[in-house]
Amino acid sequence: MQVWHPDLILEERQLRNYFKFDELGTNYRREIIGGLTTFLSMAYILILNPITLSLETVKDLPDALRMDHGAVFVATALAAALGTLLMGLIARYPIALAPGMGLNAFFAYTVILTMGIPWQTALTGVLFSGIIFICLTLTGIREMLINSIPPELKIAVGSGIGLFITFVGFQNAGIIVNDDAVLVGLGNLRDGNVILAVVGIVITVILMTRGVRGGIFFGILITGIIGMMAGVVPKPDGIVGSVPSIAPTFGVAIEPIFNSPAEVFTLQMLVVVLTFLFVDFFDTAGTLVAVAQQAGLMKGDTLPRAGKALFADSAATVAGSILGTSTTTSYVESTAGVAAGARTGFANIVTAILFLLSLFFYPLLGVITSSVTAPALIIVGVLMVSGIGGIDWKRFEIAVPAFFTIVAMPLTYSIATGIGIGFIFYPITMIVKGKAKEIHPIMYFFFVIFVLYFIFIK
Repeated sequence: MQVWHPDLILEERQLRNYFKFDELGTNYRREIIGGLTTFLSMAYILILNPITLSLETVKDLPDALRMDHGAVFVATALAAALGTLLMGLIARYPIALAPGMGLNAFFAYTVILTMGIPWQTALTGVLFSGIIFICLTLTGIREMLINSIPPELKIAVGSGIGLFITFVGFQNAGIIVNDDAVLVGLGNLRDGNVILAVVGIVITVILMTRGVRGGIFFGILITGIIGMMAGVVPKPDGIVGSVPSIAPTFGVAIEPIFNSPAEVFTLQMLVVVLTFLFVDFFDTAGTLVAVAQQAGLMKGDTLPRAGKALFADSAATVAGSILGTSTTTSYVESTAGVAAGARTGFANIVTAILFLLSLFFYPLLGVITSSVTAPALIIVGVLMVSGIGGIDWKRFEIAVPAFFTIVAMPLTYSIATGIGIGFIFYPITMIVKGKAKEIHPIMYFFFVIFVLYFIFIK
């Protein structure tokens, strides 16, 4: 018979109280499954980020322009673990962080290849954007900006992200592919990876329909096992591998400030910093609202502890740049963990630990292919769009910006672009309807910023 020491019972109760388990109706099992599910849904970044930042797919490129693959892998895992842990402990939200897809592509293909800016200086740009974020957060400006967004647009943002990640899931699975004639089309349904993804979708749908707790997580697990048995998913070459050195990238972001200030303080770098800042701000804002809505954590139209959540996100960007990776941001894949049961920051502790463990078990990540994780993204999209009923579609002045926000995200493959289009049309339709006084002054500021963004930066 196990005997609990009184001190342990007290500490366990304090832990439950800190994360508000009883208030949110959760428990350790749900949080652990949620944390595991979130990790599995975003573990792909551990593979894709090093490939992107090292420009592996670009041939005949001088090594000086490439970031070290192993160092970026370690930086990615550490930045994800640190950012996720900060979000979990400070803001107590089940929202994981990692270097963002899209922002890393901008970093590699636009800043380095197109602009010709060295990756060392590009990391400095990420560092600057993170510092600016922290300043905006500490002054309360960033939180005020998010809370000024009307509830209908918040719902639209969450629903739009749902469609976006569903599209990403279909694309990653090969179910939807490029078609030069009509942009996109149906993929090869006889391909093994596509078949595995379809099987995964069916399994996950059955589990979710039956109300199985953690159905998305078990869907990923079962799909992975089936994939290995069928020979579609590669079996791991090993279990434990050596951890690469982070030395090639660690602290490099600081060096250009002192060694080559002429390359840092330029108009071109200002555009780079503003782009990092701009895209990360609205991607993060959209993700925070979407995940909070999915988890039922919103208090009316306000996101509680938004300042703490935004600080964790900002601090993660700064830390990630110093470690040696592009912008670290909140991940919409966290909705998979929420759907599996996560409601508190305790799930983030689980996810962060798994990111740290991934440093030692890198060979095992080979079984987490896009065909395995795609079903989770697709099903989460279904769950996220469910909030669309909260939009009053009979009010045309609301329906237009909400609709444009929703459809523009998957169609432009950009969360920030979808938000921008919706935020431009909202003041227009409200003013024409004679409801200018209902518009928060900050929404006019967003209108101007987005117009300038599309004209001069996009």
